[in-house]
Amino acid sequence: MRISSAAILIIICISLTSGVVSWFIMSKKSRIGNYLTAKVIRGNIENTVTAVGVLQPFYYVDVGAQVTGQLKTLKVKAGDSVKKGQLLAEIDPIIFQAKVLEASATLENLKAQLKVKEAQFLFARQQHARNSDLIKEDAVAAKDFETTEASLKTSQAEIEAINAQIKQSEATLKLAEANLGYTKITAPMSGVVVSVIAREGQTLNANQQTPVILRIADLNTMTVWAQVSEADVSRLKPGQEVYFTTLGQPDRRWVGTLRQILPTPEVINNVILYNAVFDVPNPDGDLKVQMTMQVFFVLEKAQNTLIIPAQALQLPKKKAQNMVWVLKPDGTVESRDVTVGVMNAVSVEILSGLQEGETVITGTVQLQRDGKKGGGLGGKKGGKL
Repeated sequence: MRISSAAILIIICISLTSGVVSWFIMSKKSRIGNYLTAKVIRGNIENTVTAVGVLQPFYYVDVGAQVTGQLKTLKVKAGDSVKKGQLLAEIDPIIFQAKVLEASATLENLKAQLKVKEAQFLFARQQHARNSDLIKEDAVAAKDFETTEASLKTSQAEIEAINAQIKQSEATLKLAEANLGYTKITAPMSGVVVSVIAREGQTLNANQQTPVILRIADLNTMTVWAQVSEADVSRLKPGQEVYFTTLGQPDRRWVGTLRQILPTPEVINNVILYNAVFDVPNPDGDLKVQMTMQVFFVLEKAQNTLIIPAQALQLPKKKAQNMVWVLKPDGTVESRDVTVGVMNAVSVEILSGLQEGETVITGTVQLQRDGKKGGGLGGKKGGKL
């Protein structure tokens, strides 16, 4: 399921801009003296894998033609709602009506022949019975008896042959009637016509493959096909929470559960991408086929917890023990060991070591000899700056 590179670039730009703006609004970063600082705030944090996805119907059917012929009428158009069994299109039935008449006439002819053969069999059986009695009394020649016996067997065989031809003709008639029925194409399911491929007057050739006329889809449930890089796909597991936003409604989240990661990847511009799919309800119809969205697979999250910017952490920047610099109200600076939880590229959850409202240092502003400003804390482990 390929997604255009333009759509990918648009979504990435929106994501990066949104993340940066959100953090600066929440953390109230400021510059105090030569320090870049941020407040310890309480909020929600999540660690996610992001991907670009496209919407498809959860269930759809491609409606095709089972017989060859000219598409005489097309009774629906894209966007129409249809019910199961509703007439959608009709192929010119003239040829198929003629084949039904031909097969029916052949069957009637064979049935008439059968009556003739049955009459001949009855006569042959009577002659054979009479000669059977006469030969016992030597009243008839053996040759005549053998002739009537052969005639009886021949008549019986001819009846069996006619009956076989009748069965074959009945099958031919059923096939002709079925093909005639196939000229009326009905909806196999209820749903919405999402695309129409054929046009009235077009000749459909069903000899080699079934020509598709239109597609019907159930849009009450949609499936997201998200393309995940090979570097991230190992972090995903079926059952994980996942949500997405669309370009048209970036502030609204649709939430689902990861259903499956398809085993075979797609290679696009030498990049290996795996399709991860999940389903979302669409009762109001806001989600449309082929919509592009940004998808977030939630690896871990925490709510109503203490959060600081990721820049405030000193090495090693991993879960467990870390150190931050705290700017005290009197202007002095002290190092503080902290225990961290959920981490992402922008912010970090603090489990212990800081209090809400405290000020942490995220960098320094220094005037270098060349007149340029320098930043960063240099990974120092303790003491005063």
